[in-house]
Amino acid sequence: MTVTHVQLVSVPVSDQDRARDFYVDTLGFDLIWDNPMGPGGRWVQVAPKGSATALTLVTWFPTMPPGSLKGLVLETDDLDGDVATLRERGVVFADGGIQVAPWGRYVTFDDPDGNGLVLQATRV
Repeated sequence: MTVTHVQLVSVPVSDQDRARDFYVDTLGFDLIWDNPMGPGGRWVQVAPKGSATALTLVTWFPTMPPGSLKGLVLETDDLDGDVATLRERGVVFADGGIQVAPWGRYVTFDDPDGNGLVLQATRV
């Protein structure tokens, strides 16, 4: 096997505009693509700045209803600062705030469709 990295993860959403705005404006991701894709379709791809892995915001997989993705983990170097920024931008954290685990600290929250995200700072 010569797999070098995960290139893309599909995130099932109901409204690509709303999802794009959340991932770009709220989470600070870069908008990589927002282009037509076939008849009536659209390819919307976002990624954290400098990341090798991107997300595509999909509406076309019947086996992936909006909100069905759980446990998408995002790593940060400044959990406290990012949590404060996200709160200012209206994000509600599922457990009320930062949780502590043996491996580090984290918060959980949902995107507008209910896809579950984890923002963590791993201890090294």
